[in-house]
Amino acid sequence: MATTTFQQRKTTKEDLPYFEWEGINKNGVKIRGENQAANANMIRAGLRRQGVKPRWVRPKRKPLFGKGGAVKPSDIAHFARQLTTMMRSGVPLVQSLELISSGNENPAVQDMVLKIKKEIESGSDFATALSKQPKYFDDLFVNLVGAGEQAGTMEDM
Repeated sequence: MATTTFQQRKTTKEDLPYFEWEGINKNGVKIRGENQAANANMIRAGLRRQGVKPRWVRPKRKPLFGKGGAVKPSDIAHFARQLTTMMRSGVPLVQSLELISSGNENPAVQDMVLKIKKEIESGSDFATALSKQPKYFDDLFVNLVGAGEQAGTMEDM
């Protein structure tokens, strides 16, 4: 008799859905925001703990076009510039990726950067992590990063 075992995948923050909300703060002012949580009830509870009376909470829709829809070549260029600046300033690679992801409003860019970060945390070098994102990074980009890693001059690539 065959048996099947299922491994339950651990839920991480990047797996959680985004919710947008509106509420009234302690001063009676209407405020809006967005947060990640497992469900809308968790958002409501968190808002109440912060002294905000939620008016509505709903799943954030993913736009078909425009803001947040895709990773554009200009997003990749901006990513590379930000990463270079941080590395030249002495910020470690994983921390730089975390900062870039959290500072970007485009969910597609956030997802791309978090996947790269996860690969590096799993033991891959940066060039290998980039090569696993062929939709965004071509061979030339990956090879330049790899050469920079080998020479110890990645921030100059």
